[in-house]
Amino acid sequence: MEEVRVFPLSCMVQNYAWGKVGLDSEVAKLVVGGDSSAAIEEHKHYAELWMGAHPKGDALIKDNRISHRTLGQWIADYPSCLGSKVKDAFHGQLPFLFKVLSVNTALSIQAHPNRELAGRLHAQFPEHYPDNNHKPEMAIALTHFEGLCGFRPVEELIGFLKSVPEFHALVGNEAAEELHSSVGDACRTSQALKKCFTCLMNCEKKVFVDQLNILVKRVSEEAAAGKDTSASNGELLLRLHSQYPGDIGCFSIYFLNRVVLEPGDAMFLGANEPHAYINGDCVECMACSDNTVRAGLTPKFIDVNTLCEMLNYSPAQASTKIFPSIQDPSDPYVHLYDPPVPDFTVVRIQVPSSVKQYKLAPMDCASILLVIEGQAIATSAAAFSDITLTRGTVLFISANESISLHLTAPTGITMYRACSLL
Repeated sequence: MEEVRVFPLSCMVQNYAWGKVGLDSEVAKLVVGGDSSAAIEEHKHYAELWMGAHPKGDALIKDNRISHRTLGQWIADYPSCLGSKVKDAFHGQLPFLFKVLSVNTALSIQAHPNRELAGRLHAQFPEHYPDNNHKPEMAIALTHFEGLCGFRPVEELIGFLKSVPEFHALVGNEAAEELHSSVGDACRTSQALKKCFTCLMNCEKKVFVDQLNILVKRVSEEAAAGKDTSASNGELLLRLHSQYPGDIGCFSIYFLNRVVLEPGDAMFLGANEPHAYINGDCVECMACSDNTVRAGLTPKFIDVNTLCEMLNYSPAQASTKIFPSIQDPSDPYVHLYDPPVPDFTVVRIQVPSSVKQYKLAPMDCASILLVIEGQAIATSAAAFSDITLTRGTVLFISANESISLHLTAPTGITMYRACSLL
């Protein structure tokens, strides 16, 4: 059989408990859009859509000429589809995992290891760290999206230590004083911040639960009386506590920046960057790994010592955590999100309804295309027959293949395309 180089995918859904429910979930809406026969259960959580070849969620190829093959199997048989640069650099593997996330309740306080640490953790604890790869990742908002990312500026932290006595009690006087006296010396600040965070995360359970209960009671009473609770980050505290009562992670809101993204805004999370997603829908792209070190807001395995040792303790403003996109100078409808890692780049393509014909430019690497909105007929010599693109269609495009689109919806079309631009 002649090698097919462009084909649609049927992708794996992950039903984690933190996901949005039924058709409130962007994941569920995209699944139905891509396959009208898909059954969505109204009380089930639809958390993640995995688009790629990761062993825990390898996509199925939807093409009548290719029976019961996964994308991973196909790439193993036809590694040239990756493009020569990616094939050689990543040993014949697709280097990224593309996802959609629909977050209803907060994900864990976490960070991802660099390659060296990932290798050590996988060798020591393979049941908790399933591969030896690093996991830089990027989230691009599809709806209003909230997350925690990176350590706050020291002045904000010191402000919370003064205004939230329960937080101060867990950090302790000695660590709090060290942080206060370190202002102006970046090296000392980093060391003091590590000490403060480690003190908090290693508190005995009874001690932090007692302080958390006192804090929640106080903030609840202030909110009920109509008082401003922003000095205690009250609204977010009560929200997280309602989702994870008695969890040490509730105190992380005083350490980490709250970052708000609107559709099209992005966050890049490099190695050792502390973060948590709180609410909203996003497209996410990452190195092809499932390694996560967690320390709170989760029922999963917690590894506090590893997290406290590995983190990047560099305080910064929340605004610095928003990752900019760059308009492609050769195409007004294309924006690139190009992070400082070779594993992945994401391209946003928004073509207005006034444009009826549009050509997806060939790339010298394999890519995965997701249609977020709109409709088009896709024509490619490498697909042999036309493919109808609708909301939720996922397409694998081999290296060096171009696709012509005939737009058929009054809304135009919005797509995200993941690739590896070496």
